[in-house]
Amino acid sequence: MKKLKKSLVWILAVITLLGAVPFTSFALIDTSDNDYVITKKTPSGKTGKSMSISFTLKNNSGKDLSKMGVSLSTDVIISDDEDLDSTYVFPFEVNESTFDIKDVGSLKDGSSKSVSISARVRRDIAEGYYSVPIKVYDDKNNELADEYINVWISKSTGSSNDDEEDDKTITFVLGEGQSTPDGVYPNVLNFTMNLRNDSTISAQDVTVSMVMSKEDTEFPFEINDANYDRRFDKIAGGETVELPYSFMIRKEAYSGYYPVKLEITYRDSSEGALLKAEESFFVRVTNKDKEDNKGDFNANDRTKARLIVDSYETIPEKIFAGEEFELILRMKNASADVPASNILFSLESEKVTESAVFSMESGSSSTVVNSMPAGGTAEIRVKMVSKASIDQRSYSITVKEKYDSPEFKNAEESVVVDIPVYQHARINTGTIEIMPESINVGSESNVMFSINNTGKVLLYNVMAKFEADSIQTTDTYVGNIKPGETGNVDVMISGVAPTADDGKVKITITYEDENGNETALEKEMTLYVTEEIPMDFDDSMVGNFDDIPAENPSFFSKYKLIILPAAALAVIVVAVIIVRKRKKKKAAQEEDETDDEIS
Repeated sequence: MKKLKKSLVWILAVITLLGAVPFTSFALIDTSDNDYVITKKTPSGKTGKSMSISFTLKNNSGKDLSKMGVSLSTDVIISDDEDLDSTYVFPFEVNESTFDIKDVGSLKDGSSKSVSISARVRRDIAEGYYSVPIKVYDDKNNELADEYINVWISKSTGSSNDDEEDDKTITFVLGEGQSTPDGVYPNVLNFTMNLRNDSTISAQDVTVSMVMSKEDTEFPFEINDANYDRRFDKIAGGETVELPYSFMIRKEAYSGYYPVKLEITYRDSSEGALLKAEESFFVRVTNKDKEDNKGDFNANDRTKARLIVDSYETIPEKIFAGEEFELILRMKNASADVPASNILFSLESEKVTESAVFSMESGSSSTVVNSMPAGGTAEIRVKMVSKASIDQRSYSITVKEKYDSPEFKNAEESVVVDIPVYQHARINTGTIEIMPESINVGSESNVMFSINNTGKVLLYNVMAKFEADSIQTTDTYVGNIKPGETGNVDVMISGVAPTADDGKVKITITYEDENGNETALEKEMTLYVTEEIPMDFDDSMVGNFDDIPAENPSFFSKYKLIILPAAALAVIVVAVIIVRKRKKKKAAQEEDETDDEIS
């Protein structure tokens, strides 16, 4: 089956030529594929009588429409199907208003409203089903669709019952022949809106409710009364009733025309179901202009794109202070339907002591993107250098945006990203003091030195480990060392075997960062371990001195048994005194540090 558009002249010619011939009814068209015109039951009419073609109009255009319209169509169908009559019969009388467009008001995408079109059935057609073409228009009176409704036409008997059933659908007409209500702030706007029952039957249990909004851009009046409903027990067919209203104009409302919607509920009989219709009218408000002479305006009154940072990364992933890196920003227009154009992205670094943390390695900190459609993305790449002297933490980069949208020129926004910057840990050690530098197996030596944190990060769980074949492996815990502070190592090392090499002892200093990652630093010291000299001689070590010629002994030979022990004792006493002095000095130093922390 194919559609062929015919003009009103063609239809009138067909009717004129065939007017005296009784027509057979045209076969039904499958209306299940209709997108806009939906019918749940077949409208019916009688020859020579006015009938109402009622249906549900659904907005399937994919967008909200501020106005929709419907009309009987001049489009007719010619069938290629042999089972269908190839002569189309238009069942209604044609006059100058037959194909007028009926305004049905605004309709959001996917929503529906009940609509009816009235027409007088021709007297010369046969009883049966007829397909009626309906044309649907958008808010610019562009054609959205040509669809069909099947109607049933029966022969009129000329009795009074036909007149009673002439029109079974109630429609309302709002503000017929009235001027647009006009109000000036701060005066009260009093007006009366006429409502007419544009049908031949009575509407009962009628309630007219005004649809209001808290937004001053949608509803320009103060909501003073608790109830703005207007109720009527009955509005007879053709009767007009008055809807009186009184409103204060909102201070924030701009000058212009505002649509006011009315929702009407009614019954077409005393026991009928509650039906609903929507009508609207406009009011004019005179207050302040949307943009005054100074150019001030409320940014929320305009629609603009929303540009965000969808994701970002750095190369390398971990940035250390003083090093170069590449920043990759993926910007996205998060608006559902608002594009952006002439976009200027400018990067601005956080400052520390009046100096930028991040600076451009080369080139400009600004990037231009020609356009970003709704949902579109753009990638920005810049090479930067971080300041060497900053502390280890996250620093912000502000992305300033300046762009145009269809309704908003030179919009300015900004978004912030945080870039973590790390510092290398730095330590050094003081002079390693060993007392004594040579010990016997089984003896101990005191080792002391300082560990200085010369970096900008806290060193966690600092430890020192001493390892060699001649000593017992020893660990000592130093603790956490803050930047610029010093930790002290003071440990006793025990000899377990004589030194068989150059006496080197390996010192391993370990510390952790804030994430528990361990770093090691190696040092060396020299400590000799010797075999202990026995002090007692057994008989086997004593030779036969009778054969040795006697001579006068020297002073040392004569008093060596006294001199040697005395000298050894003196060395031990001096070593103990030195160790005790150092321990007292260290204890006093720690006491001073404790006092500093407490203060």
